[in-house]
Amino acid sequence: MTDVAQQTLDDATAVLRSALAGDGDGVVGTFDAVVDRSGLAGAYGVAWCLAATMLGDDAPAGSCALDFPGIDQAGYDTRWVARFVSAYANDDLDTGEALFGAAVADGLLPDCLLTLAGSTVATLRSRTD
Repeated sequence: MTDVAQQTLDDATAVLRSALAGDGDGVVGTFDAVVDRSGLAGAYGVAWCLAATMLGDDAPAGSCALDFPGIDQAGYDTRWVARFVSAYANDDLDTGEALFGAAVADGLLPDCLLTLAGSTVATLRSRTD
């Protein structure tokens, strides 16, 4: 494993620890530290890692469809997370990068990343129930 890959995993772990503790400021602070150290590319890597964590090892192979009733009425951050995770599930790097760039341009990336962290934690918790 490269140092960059290990750092990404460490950062994703720190985000999840904060999210599990209900520490939104910690989630945002970790992402801010990643951006300071590695730029938006680093934050993208951590977000991609969170999407992988959300899907887990049992993700279906092949094309995945976004099945989210009422997606168009959901908030920006919720729509973004659903579409970002769908891009990950379909190994669609171009769409993932486009979504990330759009959230940056719209000034909503912190909200999207916070929702992604919360959704990942909720998914992990549901697996243990």
